[in-house]
Amino acid sequence: NQRPNFMTMQSDEFDYDLIIVGCGVGGHGAALHARSCGLKTAVFSGKDVGGTCVNRGCVPSKALLAASGRVREMKNEHHLNSFGIKVDGNISYNREAVANHAKNLANKVKGNLEASLKGLGVELIEEFGVLVGKNEVKGGDKVYRARDIILAPGSVPFVPPGIQVDDKTVFTSDWGLKLEFVPQYAAIVGSGYIGLEFSDVYTALGAEITFIEAMPNLMPTFDREIAKLAERILIKPRGIDYRLNVFASEVIPGIPGERPVTIKMIDATTKEHVETLEVDACMVATGRAPNTKNLGLENLNIETNRGFVQVNEKMQVLNRVGGDVVPNVYCIGDANGIMMLAHAASAHGVSAVENICGRESVVDHLAVPAACFTHPEIAMVGMTEEQAKLDAEKNHYELGKSVGHFRANSKALAEAEGDGIAKVLFNKTTEKIVGVHILGIHAADLIQECSNAMAAGTTVRELSMMVHTHPTLCEVLDDAFKGAVGRTAH
Repeated sequence: NQRPNFMTMQSDEFDYDLIIVGCGVGGHGAALHARSCGLKTAVFSGKDVGGTCVNRGCVPSKALLAASGRVREMKNEHHLNSFGIKVDGNISYNREAVANHAKNLANKVKGNLEASLKGLGVELIEEFGVLVGKNEVKGGDKVYRARDIILAPGSVPFVPPGIQVDDKTVFTSDWGLKLEFVPQYAAIVGSGYIGLEFSDVYTALGAEITFIEAMPNLMPTFDREIAKLAERILIKPRGIDYRLNVFASEVIPGIPGERPVTIKMIDATTKEHVETLEVDACMVATGRAPNTKNLGLENLNIETNRGFVQVNEKMQVLNRVGGDVVPNVYCIGDANGIMMLAHAASAHGVSAVENICGRESVVDHLAVPAACFTHPEIAMVGMTEEQAKLDAEKNHYELGKSVGHFRANSKALAEAEGDGIAKVLFNKTTEKIVGVHILGIHAADLIQECSNAMAAGTTVRELSMMVHTHPTLCEVLDDAFKGAVGRTAH
C-alpha cells in the first residue's frame, strides 16, 4: 500500500511532489519527513523559518525562564541556606544581556533549522505562499505546482476587542519576549500557559503581577487539583494578585514614566463595570488565533470555522465543517485548531506526509503531552480528572487515581525541591492510563514516560513492574504506578 517514490515518476505537470506553506515547527517537521520519503519538496517560509515557536514562542521564552530562574534561585536565601550556601552582596541582572540570551538562542535555532532543510535538498522559498488554484501556490509573482500541498501557517496572538496594543506598555507575548523593559507593576490578561510563564519571569526579575482572568478559576484549562496546588506554590508565595470572572473590557496604553496603563474591568456575568486598574504595563495572554486570512482559501472554496481550517483525522482539508475532502490539500498545526502545541504540529506534519505516501496515519492526541515551564514546572498528558470522571461515567468504567509525592523522593529532597505531586488517572478495568498530571521539579521531562505509555497502551500494572533508576525524580512516577495496583514503592 506504499506509494512509489515520486522521484522516479516526476512529470512536467508538477514542479514538486509536495509544497509546504509555512516553516514553523510543523512545516519543518513535515519537510524533513517528506525528504526521508523521497518527495521533492519546497517550503514557503514567508521569511520566518522556525515560525512562532523558534522566533517568538517556545524557544526564547525558555531562555528568559532559565535566566530569570537563576536570579530567583540566587535571591532565595532560605533555599540556599538549606545547602549551606551563603551569598554576600546583592544579586543583580543585566536586562539587555538577558534579552540578548533569548534573541541569540532563537537566531541559533533558526539557523540550524534552515541549514537542515537546505542540507536535505528542500527548496526554501522566502515568499508567503498563497493558494491560487488546484495544486497551485503563488509566491511573489510566480506560481508553483505540486502534487500535494500542506498548509502550515501557524497562529498569531489573539487580542480581544477593546484592548489597544501599542507594543510598548500594552503588548502580547511576541513583544514581551524582547524584554525591552521590566515593569514595576504589570497586569497579565489570561492565566494560561503563556501568562503563567511570564508571571514566573517577571516576578523573578522584581515585578509585581496581577492576573485578570475571565473564568471563575485561575488556570481554567488545567486539572483542578493541580491548579489549586499551583496557586499555593507559584502564585501566593510570590505576592501575585488576581481578579477572577472579569473581562478586561478596555485597555488604554500609557506612557512609561508619565501615564499608567488603564484597564477597565467588567463582570463576566453581568457585564457591569467592577474596577479600573492602573499599571505600568499590560501583557495580553488570551490565547492564539489561526494565521489563515491571507492563504487564498477562498480560491479553493474552503470555508473556515473562526479562522480554523477544518480537517479530518488524516489532516486532509475539508471544504467546510463536516464537509467534503479537498483533494491533495492538508492542514497541520495551530491553523487546524485541534491541538495548538508546537510538537503536535510536528506530529501532524509527519502524519500528513505518511498519508500522502499511502500509509494511513492518525495522530493520537490524547497521548500528546504538554508542559508549562514555570519554577517548578507543570506537565500533563491525557484527560484532566474532571474530564476523566465524565468519560468514566459515559463509558461505564471505574476511574482509578494514584498519587506520588515529590516530598517522598530522595532526588527531589537532595535538590530541596519537595513541593509537588504526580497524579496518575487510569481505567480500573483495563488498567490503561487516561491522564497524568505532574507539578514539580523537571515535570516537563518526567511526563514523556507517561505519554509513551499511553501511546503504547502500557498498563499501570506493567509500568509498576518496570525498574526506575535510583535515586531519580522518575521514582515519583514509580510510586504512583505501584500505588495504582496496591503496591508500595520503597
